[in-house]
Amino acid sequence: MTPAEHRAAARRLDEAERTRQQIRMLSLEHPGMGMDDAYAVQRAWLALKLKRGRRVLGHKIGLTSKAMQAAVGISEPDSGFLLDDMLFADGGIVPTERFIGLRVEAELAFILKAPLSGPAVTLFDVLNATDSVTPALEILDTRIFRVDPQTKKTRSVLDTIADNAANAGIVLGGRPFRPQDADMRWIGAIVSKNAAVEETGIAAGVLGHPANGIVWLTRRLAERGEGLMAGDIVLAGSFIRPIEVGKGDTIHADYGPWGTVSCHFG
Repeated sequence: MTPAEHRAAARRLDEAERTRQQIRMLSLEHPGMGMDDAYAVQRAWLALKLKRGRRVLGHKIGLTSKAMQAAVGISEPDSGFLLDDMLFADGGIVPTERFIGLRVEAELAFILKAPLSGPAVTLFDVLNATDSVTPALEILDTRIFRVDPQTKKTRSVLDTIADNAANAGIVLGGRPFRPQDADMRWIGAIVSKNAAVEETGIAAGVLGHPANGIVWLTRRLAERGEGLMAGDIVLAGSFIRPIEVGKGDTIHADYGPWGTVSCHFG
C-alpha cells in the first residue's frame, strides 16, 4: 500500500465509526497488505482524530494469549491507541448509539510514572516505571465486517490492527495497587453479564505476566524511535474471551481483593 492508500483507508474507517456503517475488509481490497501497512493505516486514522482535538491517553495491547494468536495466525500481540473520548466511568453508562458491535474484555491497566523506551526493556524496567495497576474493562468495537458478506472470509489480524486493534473504550475501577504489592500472575477476575457469570481468568494468561505485554509494546515502539511516556495508561491485554454485549446489558468484573469494575450499556 502507498501512503495515499493508507490515508484513504483511514478516512473510510473514520467514516465507518461516525456513521456506524461497517466497511469491507482492507485486506481483501489490498491483497498485498502487510503488518507495516496495517499500523500505517492505524496511525493515519489517529492523525485524523488528533486534528479534531482528541488526546492520546496511552495504548492497548491485544492478542496476548497463545490461543488467540493461534486463532488469527500470528506469533505476537498487536496494539492500538487509547484516546480521551474512550474513557468511561466505573459504574457508569456506555452509550451504545456510539458503537456498532460491542464486546468487553477484562484486564489490568498500568499507569506509568516514568517513561519507557528502548529495545532492551525488561519486565523489571516496566515494574519500576509503573506508578499503579488497576482492574479495567476494555470495550471493543469493529468498524470492519468480521465476516465478509460476499466471500464469507473472516477478518484478518491486519484488518483488526488497522481498526485501532478493535479498541473503542476503557473503564478503570477496582482498587489501584503498587506493582510490588501483588504477584500479578495470580490476579483473577469473575466477569458477569446481567448477574450471570460469563467468563473467568487469571492474568498469567497474558504472556505469563501482564507486564510482559508492556515489554513487547515498548520494544516494538523502539523500532520507530518512540516510547511510552510518564502518565500513559497501558491496557496490558485481556485474560478472558470477549463477551458480546448490547443495549441494556450490565458487565461486572470482580477482581477479589483488588475490587470490582463495571459498566452499563444504555
